[in-house]
Amino acid sequence: MEFREWPKTPRLYKDMIVTEKIDGTNACVVVSEHAFGTHIGGPPPGTALVVGPDKMNAGGPVVEYLVGAQSRKRRITPEDDNFGFARWVRDHAPELARTLDAGYHYGEWWGSGIQRGYDLPKGEKRFALFNVSRYADVDTAAVPGLGLVPVLVTGPFSTRIVSECVADLQVLGSFAAPGYPRPEGVIVYHTAASQVFKAFCEY
Repeated sequence: MEFREWPKTPRLYKDMIVTEKIDGTNACVVVSEHAFGTHIGGPPPGTALVVGPDKMNAGGPVVEYLVGAQSRKRRITPEDDNFGFARWVRDHAPELARTLDAGYHYGEWWGSGIQRGYDLPKGEKRFALFNVSRYADVDTAAVPGLGLVPVLVTGPFSTRIVSECVADLQVLGSFAAPGYPRPEGVIVYHTAASQVFKAFCEY
C-alpha cells in the first residue's frame, strides 16, 4: 500500500493581510520570457513581443518577452476583450514586462463602466495587483493605471479586526477610490494557510 502523509495543519493565529476588495473584473497580465529570436516572424496572436532591455543593458543574454492578458476564465485579446483590459496590456506591454518581469500577475481591472465604477472619470480604468507582498518593491507608477489593492491591516489573524476593517470601509468609504461611499468589502489572506477569504460590506 502507498504511504500518504497527513498534511501539516497551519496555525490559525498567524499573520493575515487585509486588503480592500475592489468590485471590478478579475484579470491577469501574463509575461513569459524566451531566448532572443525565438519568435521570428512575430508573436502569437493576441500577444505583444518585447525585447528585454534591462538584461541587455546589464550585459546578460538578450531575451524577449511575450506579454498577453487573460480574464478569470479565458485568454483575451484586443479583438475579443474584457472591458478593454487586453488593449491596455498591449498598449503598455514594454512597461509591464520591465516592471513585472516573467510570471502570472493577477489583479482587478476596475473603474469607469465596470461594475460599481467608483465614480472614476469616463473611460478611466485601473489595474490593481492582488499580491501586495510580491510587489512591495515594484514601482507601479512606471505603468499608467497600474497599482496595488489597498492594504488595510497586517498582523495576527483576528475576526474582530476583520470586522473593524469592514466597519471602517462602511464609514469612511473606499480607500482605492477616496470619496466613493459604497466599497465592496475586504479580502483576507491567511499567510500560514496560503488561503484567501472575503467579507462584504453590504451582506
